[in-house]
Amino acid sequence: MDPWMWLGLCIFIAFGIEAITGFGSIVIALSLGALLLPIDAMLPVLVPLNICMTSYLAIRHRQHIHWPTLLKMILPLMVGGTLLGYLLRPALGDNTLQILFGALVIWFAARELWRSIRGLKVSQHGSGWTRSWMLVAGITHGLFASGGPLLVYALTGTQLSKSAFRATLISVWLSLNGLLTVVFALDGSLLPALPRIGMMLPVLLAGVVIGEFLHHRVNENLFKQLVYTLLLLTGALLIITTL
Repeated sequence: MDPWMWLGLCIFIAFGIEAITGFGSIVIALSLGALLLPIDAMLPVLVPLNICMTSYLAIRHRQHIHWPTLLKMILPLMVGGTLLGYLLRPALGDNTLQILFGALVIWFAARELWRSIRGLKVSQHGSGWTRSWMLVAGITHGLFASGGPLLVYALTGTQLSKSAFRATLISVWLSLNGLLTVVFALDGSLLPALPRIGMMLPVLLAGVVIGEFLHHRVNENLFKQLVYTLLLLTGALLIITTL
């Protein structure tokens, strides 16, 4: 299969899953796509596509955004971390990036699968620990545009309501992916990706529409467990095929 057709299929699956579960579009698309394509080649396509979804959601849920958490805590640390991660990416090389990303995917999927099966509650972190993880999440976002797993981990146990938590996270991804898109425009990688972004946009929309249709027709908890299992296998494959 042509690698870019494979990425289109991955985008369809990933954004459909996000419409059902509310998480993971870039993590899923990048982990599946990295089986055939370099991470550096996919990011200038996936990041602007993600902005299309998060822009709509941020406007729709803007009344729930917790601005003090967003502006005073998350963005200052994650913007710095994202720029640092972007600068580190060329020095690491494709193989190291894929191994690190595979390890991140395995950690996230194993943790969430264990919690889901066992029905475990999350515990609250101290403020210093939370801020440290936010910086690391920013670095991860600069490397893979996938800071979500670590940021969610950093924020576990906070006093934000479910709607405020979700709306604030959406605003984080809109801000950071907007920053990455500007960086991609400056380094020259965005312009060549524009035709592929245009081609993938209808695929994204189709995935979201089907995901919305299935949202209330599937057992969400069981579906999440299947997604985490898929991510575990994909993360392991990424590492095995790179070594």
